[in-house]
Amino acid sequence: MPSKDYRGLFDLTDKVAAVTGGAGGLGREAVLALGQHGCHVVVVDLDTSKVRHLEGAFGAMGRNISFIDADITRSDQVLQVFGDIMKTYGKLDILVNMAGINKRLPVVEFPEEDWDKIMNINLKGTFLCCKEAAKIMKAQGQGKIINMGSVSSVLGHPNHSAYAASKAGVLLLTKVLAMELATCGVNVNAIGPAYVETDLTRDYLKMGDHYESIARSIPMGRLGTPEDVAGAIVYLASKASDFVTGTLLLVDGGRCAD
Repeated sequence: MPSKDYRGLFDLTDKVAAVTGGAGGLGREAVLALGQHGCHVVVVDLDTSKVRHLEGAFGAMGRNISFIDADITRSDQVLQVFGDIMKTYGKLDILVNMAGINKRLPVVEFPEEDWDKIMNINLKGTFLCCKEAAKIMKAQGQGKIINMGSVSSVLGHPNHSAYAASKAGVLLLTKVLAMELATCGVNVNAIGPAYVETDLTRDYLKMGDHYESIARSIPMGRLGTPEDVAGAIVYLASKASDFVTGTLLLVDGGRCAD
C-alpha cells in the first residue's frame, strides 16, 4: 500500500488572498510568501505604492497581484473592497488582517483621540473586514481568516494600554467568529507575535537598551522576524491547518511559556 503524500498540504495554487496592511513591513512579507505558495493576492492599504514593485515578481511566478487603496475603518470602503475582489476573482479563499498601529504611553497620559484611532484600526477595521469576508466564505462553504493578534493579546505590557486592549479584542473576536463558522468550512485563527524587528520598529529598538531588554524577555534570546510571521500565515492559510480554528498561534520565541 503506497504511503500518503503530504507535500500538497501547503500548496495554495490559485487561491485568492486579501491582505490588509499589506504595504507594511510585516504585510509585504506575507504578500510575498502567499504569492510564492501559489496565491493571487489583493493588497489593501491606505497607500499601496510601497508594494507595487512586487508586480514583476508575481508576474514571473504566474500569479496576479492587485492593489486597493482603502481605509478599513470605513464600512463603505470595506464593502467596496470586497465587492471589487468578488468582481475580479469571483471568490475569496484567504483573508489576512495585518493593518495595525501602536502608541506607547502610560494610561494616565494616554490621549483619548489616540485610543480611538488605535481601536478603530486594530479592532474595528479587523471586525469590518472579517464581517464581509465571513459572508463570502460562508456562502462558498470554505475559507481561512487570519487575524493579527499579539503576545499583548494575553500579557499586560506597561505603556501598551490601547494596543493590548485592541489585540485582546481581536483574539476574542477570532474565537467568537471561529465558533460561528465552525460548521461552514471556514477557519478563523489569530497569530500572536512577540516583538518583531521591522522598518517601523527599528528606530525605537535603537533607543537606549530597548533591543537588549526585549530580547532578554524572550527565552530564545532574540526578536521575531517578518519571516517568522510569514511562515505562520502560510500554515494557517493552508490545508495543513484545516482542523485548527479559534486559536492564537503564538510566534513568540517562548515569551508566553512561563
